[in-house]
Amino acid sequence: MPPEVSAFITNYGYLAIFLLIFIQELGIPNPLPNELVLMFSGYLAFKGILNLPFVILVSVSADIIGTGILYTLFYFLGNYILKHKPRWFPLSDKSIEKYSSKISKGGKWTIYICRVTPFVRGYTSIIAGLLQIKSKIFLPIALISAITWSVTCVLIGFFLGPYWNLAGEKLENLKFIILVVALIILAIILLKYLKKRSAI
Repeated sequence: MPPEVSAFITNYGYLAIFLLIFIQELGIPNPLPNELVLMFSGYLAFKGILNLPFVILVSVSADIIGTGILYTLFYFLGNYILKHKPRWFPLSDKSIEKYSSKISKGGKWTIYICRVTPFVRGYTSIIAGLLQIKSKIFLPIALISAITWSVTCVLIGFFLGPYWNLAGEKLENLKFIILVVALIILAIILLKYLKKRSAI
């Protein structure tokens, strides 16, 4: 954890959390991945510096607002952006075709899975906009995935609280192994529950 970023989050609290998550959800790179921002925020909640429910509320709000803006931008201006895309645009034509095919075939479940998968989640809003997926379909899924993502990351940081100094040294190298495992388990449980509900 870069000391400048941790100091920024510690000093500015909920505003810092909102800005860091919101900016990255818009597709603008952060000095620190959102996963680590959320985990560190959970750690601050463990320490009593921040309030856990407020951290989750701010995180979900920043996620869904940033995601919604990016989705809306590509829903209405996607074709124009692709025709005039700058060199720094994160997706190649081949990647767009691959993700578009995957989401088109998989439907709602694929959108949700992509939205809770590291690295892929940031592109899902772009693809959903380009595919002209209706807002009444995409935005509820985006909200559920934002809640899943934020709660999981924040709680990992919260429960790692007593071991944060030890875990923090290795978290950069481990990347998101713990997070990915937790998200996969959570996604499987949720999918099974929703399938049972739809079968009734």
